[in-house]
Amino acid sequence: MAIAGATGYAGQELVRLLARHPEVDLVAAMASSASTGRDLPALRHLWRGTIEPLDVARLTSGLDAVFLALPEDASAELAPTVAESGARVFDLSGAFRLAHDEARGRWYPKTGTLPDGVVYGAPERLNGGLETARIVSCPGCYPTAASLALAPLVRAGLVAGDIVIDAKSGVSGAGKKPTERTHFSECHGNLSAYGVFSHRHAAEIEQEVGCAVTFVPHLVPIDRGILETMYLRVTPGTTDERIAGVYEDAYARAPFVRVTGGELPTIKQVAHTNFCDIGWKLDAGTNRLVIVSAIDNLLKGAAGQAVQLFNLAFGFDERAGLWG
Repeated sequence: MAIAGATGYAGQELVRLLARHPEVDLVAAMASSASTGRDLPALRHLWRGTIEPLDVARLTSGLDAVFLALPEDASAELAPTVAESGARVFDLSGAFRLAHDEARGRWYPKTGTLPDGVVYGAPERLNGGLETARIVSCPGCYPTAASLALAPLVRAGLVAGDIVIDAKSGVSGAGKKPTERTHFSECHGNLSAYGVFSHRHAAEIEQEVGCAVTFVPHLVPIDRGILETMYLRVTPGTTDERIAGVYEDAYARAPFVRVTGGELPTIKQVAHTNFCDIGWKLDAGTNRLVIVSAIDNLLKGAAGQAVQLFNLAFGFDERAGLWG
């Protein structure tokens, strides 16, 4: 097994998880380009290897699985080539997430037509195909927190009216490449909205939830974690017990979703774990519902979820390498 893009935040988390995975032999961890390779002090004594330059020939030489933690354009080009070599690809970028050509053409224009064998891999909502998938498209961080909270209620017919998602993410969600917006002097002590009506994750959320949403992401001055507060109205007569029953039915066999009911989750409860915690408050008199969903953006929103999908695809315990 190999990782490409191991120097990024999600890539380093992949190395940490897979180096200790009981079913994995991690033979290579590569940077995101052929001109860079370096030692990462944080990974010393966790894994015996070093971060190498990107080597496409090695990625296509008899590996069982390859994890791509690369930018969308790079994944769009590389993933089909790796899959054709026989390796199963677990792609953490957004390149293959959108099923509709028009939406994908707008947000991920380098992808073009979806290759054969692509499966969108939401572990708790799989509709088959993972066992034979050649490219597993791992969900985005914001869509994971939103869809796990909203999709069961939409499917149950309990949502009446518009959905507003107020989402807040730590700075690592913007990736490792520095920008003016993520500079310490800009984000420290600050809170800012961005990407209003122009964030690519809105299309993914709507695809997975099955209805339109108003999605407003915010950057908060913490290193990791996502907390999303969702505002909506439910059908008249909906009770707390009905909402709890919908979530319990949806996630009874989901080891990484914790339904907290009226105890609203926080980022610290899920940081450094692969859990998604979901809680809510219902005002039955006005049919208003507020849902709060929390994840670690680098684990359940990226590397941890990718390993969870790897486990399911290869028939391992879903929790392997992630539990404890």
